[in-house]
Amino acid sequence: MASLNKVILIGRLGKDPEITTFENGNKKVSATLATSERYRDRDNNWVEQTDWHNIVVWGNLANDIAEGRRNYTKGDLMYVEGKLRTRQYTDQQGIVRYVTEVHADKMMLMAPARPATQSSYGQ
Repeated sequence: MASLNKVILIGRLGKDPEITTFENGNKKVSATLATSERYRDRDNNWVEQTDWHNIVVWGNLANDIAEGRRNYTKGDLMYVEGKLRTRQYTDQQGIVRYVTEVHADKMMLMAPARPATQSSYGQ
């Protein structure tokens, strides 16, 4: 049976993307993306739940971001498409940790971050 590993997220960048350049010239871009949903609890109060996603970008897309051809900043509303990957590492205390990341194939700016002086009412 065939399988599919595909993730599509729309959310806001939690920080400016971080660029790592390796000795062989390859680049890796790391970022966090916040997605939120609102629902009413059993007392009919609005509750907002935010999830944070680790985004990793390699290859041509990482080069475009690193070289400034795509300029993304904290707070930008982004469309991200990619695959889930889980990796493990051992921390300094010897505990095995697991990290789940979205390895992005596509990233598109949907709306830039709002300037700090602009309210949510569009003033």
